[in-house]
Amino acid sequence: MLFDVGRVCEKTTGREKGKKCVIVNVIDQNFVLVDGETKRKRVNVSHLKPLDQVVKIKKGAKTEEVKAALK
Repeated sequence: MLFDVGRVCEKTTGREKGKKCVIVNVIDQNFVLVDGETKRKRVNVSHLKPLDQVVKIKKGAKTEEVKAALK
């Protein structure tokens, strides 16, 4: 699946447009929980551009773990 836990994405809309984030949890087919350079929040997948990069994190990882994995 394109939007799995650990997938690095770029926000395409909103005030955080252009910032990288990591998918922490898949809520349903339209929404995911993201964290990273953005605030930790629920985001519509249509507002994300998936990148080729995938980081190894557990489902529901803490903010510190996500930021460390992004570096």
